[in-house]
Amino acid sequence: MGFKVAIAGATGNVGREMLNILEERGFPADEVVPLASRRSVGTEVSYGDRSLKVRALENYDFSDTDICLMSAGGSVSKEWSPKIGRQGCVVIDNSSAWRYDADVPLIVPEVNPDAITQFSKKNIIANPNCSTAQLVVALKPLHDAATVKRVVVATYQSVSGAGKEAMDELFTQTRAVFVADPVEAKKFTKRIAFNVIPHIDVFMEDGSTKEEWKMVAETKKMLDPKIKLTATCVRVPVFIGHSEAVNIEFEKPISADEAREILREAPGCLVIDKRENGGYVTPVESAGDDATFISRIREDPTVENGLSIWVVSDNLRKGAALNAVQIAELLVERNLIQPKKQAA
Repeated sequence: MGFKVAIAGATGNVGREMLNILEERGFPADEVVPLASRRSVGTEVSYGDRSLKVRALENYDFSDTDICLMSAGGSVSKEWSPKIGRQGCVVIDNSSAWRYDADVPLIVPEVNPDAITQFSKKNIIANPNCSTAQLVVALKPLHDAATVKRVVVATYQSVSGAGKEAMDELFTQTRAVFVADPVEAKKFTKRIAFNVIPHIDVFMEDGSTKEEWKMVAETKKMLDPKIKLTATCVRVPVFIGHSEAVNIEFEKPISADEAREILREAPGCLVIDKRENGGYVTPVESAGDDATFISRIREDPTVENGLSIWVVSDNLRKGAALNAVQIAELLVERNLIQPKKQAA
């Protein structure tokens, strides 16, 4: 007997990717229900070779549903996730609404799978921010080996992290530049075509942005509260795939060769690191792939026990949809949930 799975926000970039990944990975679902706002009711979305009609989230009864993959935004999740959880359906939420709640586990299965047992307090599990997810996948095996002390990270984040409108804006602006039309910025604060913008999410009192703060708070929650981390998050004119230049200072000595071998064996990591032209991964190659790619592994001689690495991943997959499905798989593998139909 399989599970009944709902996807809230099924018409968005991440929601559609969740449907693709559930089918690709053969998740044991007997029924998959796409949900969205009323204005999307009747829209068709693909699930494998089938088309499913979208239903309204606000009218849906979750009492016979086992898992809800929530990708409908923070305000919707704040309102709906507790209600869904109270109906006995486990919510795996992709927004920032629950990540910092002490009663909600924040999970990357390759990093802190054992924390998942705490989900029963609210029946909600949080997915981390896309830029944090790929970072901690790379940091975890190195932390286990040599204890990460401090991290300095600069991100190069694709526009898909800001949604479909952002992708459309990059396309429209790029075309406008080529045909000498006026370039209009709506979604972003400045032109994104042929430009980079050092501003993601809102500004905070200390001058950092919320995106940068998220990376700090989430790394501490999932990996180790003692890690010191500073981030500069930048939006770049790339459609899919986030990249990160990561400088790491360790408590113990670790060479580039040792790090390379550790990362080659680590779950979710794929090392592509040849010291030659093209011997590294860029966002274009990461699109559509599940791996967190690591390149440019080298020692940093300016600090004791320092390394620099380049980390690239498809932000719609490992940064969002894939991680959510992996959390659902973890619930099943550890027998933490049973199909309600079977129980009945």
